[in-house]
Amino acid sequence: MAMNLAQAWWAIVLRGVAGVVFGVMALFWPPSAFALVDGVFNLVSAVRAPPGQKWGMLVFEGVVGILTGVLTFFWPGLTGLALVLLIAAWSAITGIAEIAAAIRLRKQIQGEWLLGLAGLLSIAFGVLLFIAPAAGAVAIAIWVGAYSIVFGALLIGLGFRLRSWATRQTPSAPVPRPA
Repeated sequence: MAMNLAQAWWAIVLRGVAGVVFGVMALFWPPSAFALVDGVFNLVSAVRAPPGQKWGMLVFEGVVGILTGVLTFFWPGLTGLALVLLIAAWSAITGIAEIAAAIRLRKQIQGEWLLGLAGLLSIAFGVLLFIAPAAGAVAIAIWVGAYSIVFGALLIGLGFRLRSWATRQTPSAPVPRPA
């Protein structure tokens, strides 16, 4: 399982880059866009997994992200409170799924703590939104931006650590001896 995840390191890095880009653009794009794109990247990672691998958490996280993005995109008339609570729930559920995945990977790879830390950040962000839902659209955009940048940076770090780990796991070809 860990090797399959490591072979798709580029998808994790792309997801992280998307997080950083959306974080920077948070003042111009609605927060639901990140949830939607993040969900799509999770589903792509799950679909690209070899048959027989357990990628339920990625599928679950992807479906929750896509549903959150679609609901907030097609029903912009939702009250500010409902939107904030929906994003808070998405963030908390995503964080739980990421921590669960990190725990499953802890004996297989090094650097799984980055995914666990990203999950903890997601939960903290969700809790912050539940505690202060009336913070306003501008404050939410700033929170989403900061969260997305840090979360994206953590995923970029995890992706490159997985790439490095995978290259150390594959045996090198024997060097031919001169005749």
